[in-house]
Amino acid sequence: MIRWCTIGIVLIILGAGCSKIYKKMTINGQTQGTYYAVTYYDYEGRNFRPAIDSILMAFDQSVSLWNNHSIITRVNNNDSAVVLDDWFVDLFHKSQEVSRKTSGAFDMTVGPLVSAWGFGLENRHTMDSANVDSILRFVGYRLVGLENGKVVKQDPRIRIDFNAIAQGYAVDVLAAFMESQQVRIFLIDIGGEVLARGLKPDGSKWRVGIEKPASDPSDNRQLKAILEVMDEAIATSGNYRKFYEENGIRYSHTIDPSTGYPARNSLLSVSVRAKSCWEADAYATAFMVMGLDKSLDYLASDDDLDAYLIYADSSGALQTTITRGFKKILAEEEHE
Repeated sequence: MIRWCTIGIVLIILGAGCSKIYKKMTINGQTQGTYYAVTYYDYEGRNFRPAIDSILMAFDQSVSLWNNHSIITRVNNNDSAVVLDDWFVDLFHKSQEVSRKTSGAFDMTVGPLVSAWGFGLENRHTMDSANVDSILRFVGYRLVGLENGKVVKQDPRIRIDFNAIAQGYAVDVLAAFMESQQVRIFLIDIGGEVLARGLKPDGSKWRVGIEKPASDPSDNRQLKAILEVMDEAIATSGNYRKFYEENGIRYSHTIDPSTGYPARNSLLSVSVRAKSCWEADAYATAFMVMGLDKSLDYLASDDDLDAYLIYADSSGALQTTITRGFKKILAEEEHE
């Protein structure tokens, strides 16, 4: 009798537990000049839109160049009274870390060159070697530092620009919020930079697409590959959407901080897999500057990063190089 009663009690408990069903929630909005999308599973079906929008607005107040009163704008305007917040300080340190590791291929001071070439807040300048050299004098991550909670510049014209890392970092910020709410299954996407946590209730992984490089910015978006991810971040950088042509020469928005000119190499797109989205975002940008061979050399020396690299061969045909770790998450791939 005791044995059967015990089994009966277990069955009742298990039955009650199994009756609890996840509710799928999806939130969409605008941030940092692009979209955000958060999909998550929550037993209570809680709506986190107000909290998420509030976090993203506060983030813009810290690091948005488009906000005239943000911390980063005040730093760039040499406002001595500005007080740095934790987000700014952390992004500053992380940017410097990636700059050191990539020998300056990633550089948060490259903003004046980006703008001068027509990809920033200002109108495009007429760029020649003299103009490039004049701007290069105040571009370089070694020319800026933090001392006693203040940004110290060797030249007042130095401008900080976190655009190549901020979207990924914002994804991580939202992930930390979701985890603080005891949400363990979610996918966060800000402008194509994504982070996945957990398996979906049916046991499947999250599916994420890699866009196929287009020959024209107005072309419809097509997928080159589909990934299945869990507990990892994916960020992509490419030069096939933001560029212009002048006198038969294509100028992309990816600026090489060492030369002052748009990076010119065979890479069209790099998708990086990392544990955190800020890291994936920053290294995707750095690899676009470094080019295929240097990127592969770097990836071979870093066990924490993997990448899917799309490039054009000598005939202009699309080719891919995929690191071993990235192949593990590759579910589908279009072949030319």
